[in-house]
Amino acid sequence: MAKAKEEKTNAMRILESAGIPFEILSYTVDESDLSGVHVAEELGLPAEQVFKTLVTKGSKNGYAVFVIPVAEELDLKKCALAAGDKRVEMIPMKELLPLTGYIRGGCSPVGMKKPFPTYFDETATLFDRIYLSAGVRGKQFCLDPMALCDFLGAEFADLTF
Repeated sequence: MAKAKEEKTNAMRILESAGIPFEILSYTVDESDLSGVHVAEELGLPAEQVFKTLVTKGSKNGYAVFVIPVAEELDLKKCALAAGDKRVEMIPMKELLPLTGYIRGGCSPVGMKKPFPTYFDETATLFDRIYLSAGVRGKQFCLDPMALCDFLGAEFADLTF
């Protein structure tokens, strides 16, 4: 019997064409709990190694993307400092899909509709591999954070409380 072909997300295609190696981990989506901590538990991974993608809007520099460990909370003052902005705030959830092309629980820093300045929490450098959304709920990338950040032109910074 032929194995079912896994559907590729735009983020997967982009990383493949860039030659960035990755693995895909799948998990069952629980619509009542879309938290990254739940994803880490489902996959049996340490929460500090699983990252979530958050989008903000700055008072002068516009949109920015922040990638932090799933159990952590974004420190907006540190994010503004990293982004060279006076202040930043989270975008309203209803703006996420039209702005990025992604829905909550499936937002990846790879393959957004437009490139935005991207910042990874500095703790990502502690790991050879990190996990983050592959662009759809139920799929996580496992990849080298340095290769990903180089590809995205992202910076590392202290972003959490």
